[in-house]
Amino acid sequence: MDGLHDALVITERMRRDGLARDAAAPAVGSDWQQTLKGSIGCVGVGLHSGKRVHLTLHPAPVGSGIRFRRLDLAPGPVEIAARFDRVMDTRLCTLLASDVRADATVGTVEHVMAALAGAGIDNALIEIDGPEVPILDGSAAPFLFLIDCAGTVEQDAPRRYRAVQRVVRVSEGDAFAELRPHHHPAEQGLDLALSIAFDAPAIGRQALSLTLSPHSFRHDLARARTFTLLADIAQLQASGRALGGSLDNAVVVDAARVLNPGGLRMPDEFVRHKLLDAVGDLALAGGTLHGRFVAHRTGHALNNRLLHALFADPAALREMPPRRPDWRSAA
Repeated sequence: MDGLHDALVITERMRRDGLARDAAAPAVGSDWQQTLKGSIGCVGVGLHSGKRVHLTLHPAPVGSGIRFRRLDLAPGPVEIAARFDRVMDTRLCTLLASDVRADATVGTVEHVMAALAGAGIDNALIEIDGPEVPILDGSAAPFLFLIDCAGTVEQDAPRRYRAVQRVVRVSEGDAFAELRPHHHPAEQGLDLALSIAFDAPAIGRQALSLTLSPHSFRHDLARARTFTLLADIAQLQASGRALGGSLDNAVVVDAARVLNPGGLRMPDEFVRHKLLDAVGDLALAGGTLHGRFVAHRTGHALNNRLLHALFADPAALREMPPRRPDWRSAA
């Protein structure tokens, strides 16, 4: 399929150069905003559109956040802010739309958003010449590899922190997602705990909890791939979705069997990918959240509803001051 060669080339370079290069990772706990040192790009296919797209990650100024720029739209490029309130669709992926042009959208943003959040990138411009971020190998690892290759740099502004002050919860049936305050005011960072339950025996019930950091994202989440059930593929493709899907970019499950020739990358790859998706969806909050994310059977829709509920409650969030003095101004 078009674009798969490019994804496989990136994956092979990851294996050759070593994705788990801790020396290349941004410093854990940096209180300064970070961006990329340089620009870097890739080519691949969209999971749902099946279209070949070029994507380039660029550095961006302090305070600009993460923005997508569609290059293929007439009469000229259109920028789309990576924010929770710009999410227009959550069926099988997270899709963003411009606030000035409704037909300017970009879909399947969750994996690249997760990689940027996991690497500690606050500001970046993502140029793309199609309607969907390329799926590559179905995980965030290729995007993390691109970030490693581009490098990161601290910027002359403190990172924006928001602390969760009280429980915010959304639910649908037995599925739910919550953001909670830390047990103690001195605690910082974002703790994540997620459980899933599927009828397919190959997936079953799985749970995972961790504290998000560049190290934990790189080693525990980045390589987990998106997955689907074999029984759902025909219906998805009949509805115009999953047109770019294959065993090269998704784990496919048939009852108790994993159909991918190489099997799973880790026994609980399914819950790890769901937690990876949650990191990408929560990154649309803008700024760094301090608190605890707890969820069961959540997905893109509930994750987005959770952020809407969080920001709708003025008492649920508190802006936090920078955690260290601006030594640069004193130099």
